[in-house]
Amino acid sequence: MTVPLWGLAFAVGCAVLLWLVSLRIRDVSIIDIFWGPGIAGVVDIAAIQGQASGPRVSAALFLVNLWAIRLALHIWARHHGEDHRYAAMRRQFGSRWWWWSLVQVFLLQAILIWFIAAPPVAVMLSGRTPLGVLDYLGIAIAVAGLLCEVLADFQLARFRLDPKNKSKVMDKGLWGWSRHPNYFGEALLWWGLFVMGFAASHAWWLVLSPLMITFLLLRVSGVTLLEDKIEDRRPGYADYKRRVSAFVPMPPKN
Repeated sequence: MTVPLWGLAFAVGCAVLLWLVSLRIRDVSIIDIFWGPGIAGVVDIAAIQGQASGPRVSAALFLVNLWAIRLALHIWARHHGEDHRYAAMRRQFGSRWWWWSLVQVFLLQAILIWFIAAPPVAVMLSGRTPLGVLDYLGIAIAVAGLLCEVLADFQLARFRLDPKNKSKVMDKGLWGWSRHPNYFGEALLWWGLFVMGFAASHAWWLVLSPLMITFLLLRVSGVTLLEDKIEDRRPGYADYKRRVSAFVPMPPKN
């Protein structure tokens, strides 16, 4: 079995096990906690199988695993029962949901995990080569994205701790420049990892990974989904939406 297929086997195997657990506890949301560790696992397997070494490999391994641990802990801390998106799907599919969730949620995410991990996996298979300009650029972009994501989540968590802010719109700090700075940071991280992967392999097709992440964050599970009905819950959100960029941080409009 080739190195990438070991990663696919890991992702699919874990997804099936989590699916079985979800049937027991009636909570499909546990797959979201696995997202980061799943990607890190695919990358770590590639590093072990490919006997990777060198500063580029060390930098990519550190960034991916640090990102994965932080994201898993962040999602786990916010997990309080099944997410409303999955609950709606459970109601929609009814008695078919027990098996349809395997395909619709768990196996689909396993394939996405394996596919999106491609840039750092390419780094793991690159062998020991010296760092170049593209490597330093990719590391800088990835670090900036991770810091942006961490800071945005911290600012929002602190805002929500104050009972006075209930139903208010967070428009301070990074949230005053972007309505979703945490998602922007996530996308930026993966663009940085793509630059590192391209520097290692010169494979342009790896760009599909950050493009997929960006598309998911903008159109599927991120911006579009969250903003669908948020104006009904937060009266000031319409004005916030008018003033502040949706994704890329920019100075707010007056």
